[in-house]
Amino acid sequence: MSLTTLGLELPTDPRWVNIAEMNIGEILIDHAWCEQKAASSCISLIVMYTHKAKVVEVLTPIVAEEWGHFQRVLNELNKRNIPLGRQRKDDYVNQLRSRLRRSISDQNEQMMDNLLVNALIEARSCERFKLLSENLADEKLRKFYHELMISEAGHYRTFIELVETYLPAERVRVRWKEFLVAEADIMATLAVRGDRMH
Repeated sequence: MSLTTLGLELPTDPRWVNIAEMNIGEILIDHAWCEQKAASSCISLIVMYTHKAKVVEVLTPIVAEEWGHFQRVLNELNKRNIPLGRQRKDDYVNQLRSRLRRSISDQNEQMMDNLLVNALIEARSCERFKLLSENLADEKLRKFYHELMISEAGHYRTFIELVETYLPAERVRVRWKEFLVAEADIMATLAVRGDRMH
């Protein structure tokens, strides 16, 4: 799974994985909340676009999968006697969501922005899972993150393909490129933190 395959324009700072390994408990806590938010985000999209049958059909199994991942990360925390703790602020996601167009009246365009932000979060998460799966000293955690990387790898494309059900692929590609540029800018300005998945 390469950066090119995921469509991302800027790789994660190579220092991140080493810092993350030194704070693996914090990473697992943050990861658990990321999985919970991924499931919740898909539920919100289903509720928001319940009249769009394809949205409901495609996102429902992703909700189940993300919730399953949440449970798996909780198991890893339990093995280490680490409490879940409180949900953390996610500067990366908040900055991505700040790029959503708020005043557009076209519902399909609005839906496109929401789904593409989800696609970006999935792509970046997958890239970071890959880094963890290749660099952690803990063999069991490497295997754990490799399995999650494979599971998550197709999600970002699923979101993009879902948008293309409702809007021309060319229009979707233009907006996706805009989001990729914005995401690279966000990544370049965020501090490298070893207690956050993003």
